[in-house]
Amino acid sequence: MSRPERVLVALTGGPEGEVLLRHAARVPGAELHSVYVAGPGPGGAPDPAALVRLRGLTEDLGGVHHTVTAADAAQAVLDLARGLDATQVVVGVSRRGRWRSAVKAGVSDRLVADAGDIDVVMVSHPYARGAVDPGRPSPLSPRRRAAGWVLAVLGPVALTLLLSSSRHVPTSKALAFLALTVLVALVGGRWPSVVAALLGSLLLNYFFTPPLHTLTVDDVDNVVALVLFLVVAVAVATVVDTAARRSVQADLARREADALTRLNRALLRTEHGVGDLLDLVRETFAMSAATVLRADAAGSWTVVSARGEDPPTSPADADAEADASTRVKLLLRGRPLPPHDLRVLSAFATHLAVALDRAELAEQAAEAERLALGNRLRTALLAAVSHDLRTPLAGIKAAVSTLRTPEVTWTAGDHDDLLEAIEESADRLGAIIANLLDLSRLQTGGVTLVPDVVGLDDVVARSVLAMPGGERVHLSVPDDLPLVRVDAGLLDRVVANLVDNALRHTAGDVQVTTGVTSGHVALHVVDHGPGVPDAVKPSLFEPFRRLGDAPAGEGVGLGLAVARGLTEAMGGTLVATDTAGGGLTMTVTLPAVPLPALPAPVLP
Repeated sequence: MSRPERVLVALTGGPEGEVLLRHAARVPGAELHSVYVAGPGPGGAPDPAALVRLRGLTEDLGGVHHTVTAADAAQAVLDLARGLDATQVVVGVSRRGRWRSAVKAGVSDRLVADAGDIDVVMVSHPYARGAVDPGRPSPLSPRRRAAGWVLAVLGPVALTLLLSSSRHVPTSKALAFLALTVLVALVGGRWPSVVAALLGSLLLNYFFTPPLHTLTVDDVDNVVALVLFLVVAVAVATVVDTAARRSVQADLARREADALTRLNRALLRTEHGVGDLLDLVRETFAMSAATVLRADAAGSWTVVSARGEDPPTSPADADAEADASTRVKLLLRGRPLPPHDLRVLSAFATHLAVALDRAELAEQAAEAERLALGNRLRTALLAAVSHDLRTPLAGIKAAVSTLRTPEVTWTAGDHDDLLEAIEESADRLGAIIANLLDLSRLQTGGVTLVPDVVGLDDVVARSVLAMPGGERVHLSVPDDLPLVRVDAGLLDRVVANLVDNALRHTAGDVQVTTGVTSGHVALHVVDHGPGVPDAVKPSLFEPFRRLGDAPAGEGVGLGLAVARGLTEAMGGTLVATDTAGGGLTMTVTLPAVPLPALPAPVLP
């Protein structure tokens, strides 16, 4: 059995930790661990907040973080690696300068020497061998630094020539050299100003401090003055240079904060945000293209979303990249990014992972809702089959069994009554099955329209006269109504369902009236039954919805759902309103067919 791959990352709490963790996370199928070795004495980590971020990053990458207290950091890392049975130890190239490394071996060098059978992987990073943090660039351009060195060398000489003919006291000349040192610090930074201070102190001593033209000083006060001048000049130069660097760092931090603020607003403003975030990334970093990749189980990359011209399709094609998670990458094309921009890019990548997770959760929720709706429909259908469909079947079965009883001689009236009961039960069963089939067609999009221009009065009269209880329906449909373009068969089903629903919920008569409004024809089915509360009206047209006062066996609650679905399929609307004086009014609104313009009469 092969040895499982475990990778242990040795952290110092420095800025290179993120580079090491992300490098280790790319080892295929490896179990990730990280460790920070704290010294036994007081003081703790050099940057506790950085350690907290590194711990969080380790956990985000699916790893486990360890903190060990030991005097020998290298030995503690190796002991933990052997305890975890780690196959690799990932350590960064030492941040110590070359001279310090030559005098005393660092932790990384000792790990390589004492690792034994454990592989030690030394990862280079931007902070190796005493390099200046690239995330904190010099606030001065190369041209300004060059001008600072020129001013540091020639400025004291020129000032000496200028002050040689002056009769001012040495203190005034010292202040002049101090002002020159501050000017050099403003132009060229710290080290040119230090050189200007040293050169200025020598020139002050040689040309303006008795005895003149020697580097010796007779008066102790002059010695103190020269020393104070040098100290003050170096201190002022250091303060000025530090202030300039802090100003640049503050500007970088402000720009990073602005970018993250725009990112958060975009993430909150959009529904899923992946495409919008890619556009924001391109705009923020002035890139030509951006791509989100997702790795499948086999480790191959698939493009999730891409924006811009010629977007990269693999990490090798990108000019900059950031890991959103172990399976998602953000790629940019356009130019390489400096490390301080890569930090912001990592934040964008993290937000992209959140947006992708949110999109997946939304899809899963929609799928769960569809499954739940299907389960509710199936449950209601089973209830309908088990009860409402059995009721008319039982009536048919009982009537047929009664007619076939040989011991009883039925009169002609009894015979007709039993046949009428069979016919009514069969009609009820046929209506229920028709509604079930119509609902299935509506849900699957299988409704096929055969539109035709018809008169509403013909369809309504035919539907009402063909249904049981039609004698309780009073029609008020004028002959001069505008024509409508509908499927006559579907409209017949709509009217039949609405009138049947009204007859079942009222003991009185039902009125069917019409009207014309704004190029539409309205059909009103009015009853004076118990009505429907306003709170129930929004769910009145849901499938298998029956009110509590509906008699048992009187349908499965599909009539209104099918009526609305068929009406909307024909381009109309169906709404429920209260009847004046009590009851419910169902209004079907259909677009009218405009009448053709009559030709102008021809005058002789």
